[in-house]
Amino acid sequence: MNLTNYFLVAMPTMEDPNFKHSVIYVCEHNDEGAMGIIINQPIEISIVDMLDQIDIERTQPLINPISIEAPVLNGGPVAEDRGFVLHTIQADYSSSTTITPQLAVTTPLDILAQLGTQQAPQQFIVALGYAGWDVGQLEQELANNNWLTIEADSDIIFSTPIDQRWQQALAKLGITPANLSSDIGHA
Repeated sequence: MNLTNYFLVAMPTMEDPNFKHSVIYVCEHNDEGAMGIIINQPIEISIVDMLDQIDIERTQPLINPISIEAPVLNGGPVAEDRGFVLHTIQADYSSSTTITPQLAVTTPLDILAQLGTQQAPQQFIVALGYAGWDVGQLEQELANNNWLTIEADSDIIFSTPIDQRWQQALAKLGITPANLSSDIGHA
């Protein structure tokens, strides 16, 4: 099983407050574990305010300041002081990891200087931290009925309002929160 480019959609019974009602975009899943970014937990700072705080020097003029007024997201409880930009592919950044032909995740500061400029990716989200699983840990959580999985949808990532992403991911599965049960089927 490889869940790269899938969503993990938290079951309503998820008890861990880090992941309650979360949607995680899985950036990497292999025999060493998994890594993803929560795409629906905004924190109390906008991208532009974060850029100002870390004193990013832009080499290009801002042409789309609205794009950087979006909130920074809590990407997960691991390395919360580290930034990640999940974006459509437009340029090759030194520390990008290509996930699909359309999406990449980048960590270096060079992409941050381009956000809001003509050089920025067409669509992006910025997150601090990530969610990570050791070998077999995610598979065990799936067996425990903690997550639903569905192929990722860039419209949910980039176009759906943050507070509606969990419901939209469930709707893509054809269910509503009221349809979900925490019981695991056993014969």
